[in-house]
Amino acid sequence: MKNLAFTMAEILLSLTIIGVVAAITLPSLTGNINERTWNTQRKALYARFSQAIALMPSLNGYGTLTEESSAGASDGVDTAAETFVTAGLSKVLKINNICDSEHIQDCGFAEQYTDIFGSKKDIPLDLLELNPNFQCSFTELTGASNSVYVINSKVAAFETANGESMLAYYNPTCIPELGRGELDDFAQQKICANFVYDLNGNKGPNTMGKDMGVLSVFYPSDSIVVAPVIYTNTFTSVNQQQANQKCRELDDDARLPSLEEFMAISINYPLLGIGSTESNYHYWTSKISPTDSSKGYVVHASLGRVYSSHARTRAHSAMCIHRYN
Repeated sequence: MKNLAFTMAEILLSLTIIGVVAAITLPSLTGNINERTWNTQRKALYARFSQAIALMPSLNGYGTLTEESSAGASDGVDTAAETFVTAGLSKVLKINNICDSEHIQDCGFAEQYTDIFGSKKDIPLDLLELNPNFQCSFTELTGASNSVYVINSKVAAFETANGESMLAYYNPTCIPELGRGELDDFAQQKICANFVYDLNGNKGPNTMGKDMGVLSVFYPSDSIVVAPVIYTNTFTSVNQQQANQKCRELDDDARLPSLEEFMAISINYPLLGIGSTESNYHYWTSKISPTDSSKGYVVHASLGRVYSSHARTRAHSAMCIHRYN
């Protein structure tokens, strides 16, 4: 009988094929594993923050927030975000380390991150860097003038006992949902705390929608915690029913955001990387008017303006989010 064996050429060819297949499939497998890990961590972080916020008696009024007496003066006092973390949040959530706005790297944050569209950006260090429309005025199409003004405050950073790095942007003058229609409904006034999280510190990839994301808390009492993770798709000229359908068609895991979820998106639109064109659109939320089922809630992406009386048959834009929370 003849001895059967592979020749050296056959072995080398087989190894080459295995190497090519591995080079093609391993990045995808690694990416899927990372995605599942981040999703699990994201859900756990959301659950812990929701429980912690529910234990706090009120979210506004922490720290001092005083503007300079004149432009360029150095007599302003800003302890709002740090006091909120140290005197408030740390009482209900295990926190290992707290850093001021000048030392966020000591709490695990890199100086730059990547937004959802792949652009490198600097970390914003105060409310107005996060979103300039915390202080804005504009004229409606009807000619009526509207404005919102929230005193600027610096960011604070901290590390949780579970290893996440967090940035806290704080509004100590946040107000409750008063239900007074369209006259004073701005996301900027309703948000009490906005967090940017990095699930693995500065290890990378430091990218929004992957290891990084946002978590926002609205209303000082009976607070609502949201952590929207958005798809990059934007749909234009759709009514509310069509907007819901577009999200269902996009992915089994996609849905139209709630009112607070899109308010959080509007607060964080520069951070997430939503473009200047998209930021000028009005977007549908899933909320329907409690007093008139023919009307729905719409939010202006960059101004944070909430409209509660738009006919659900009206054409607006739509953005979908993942079902993570």
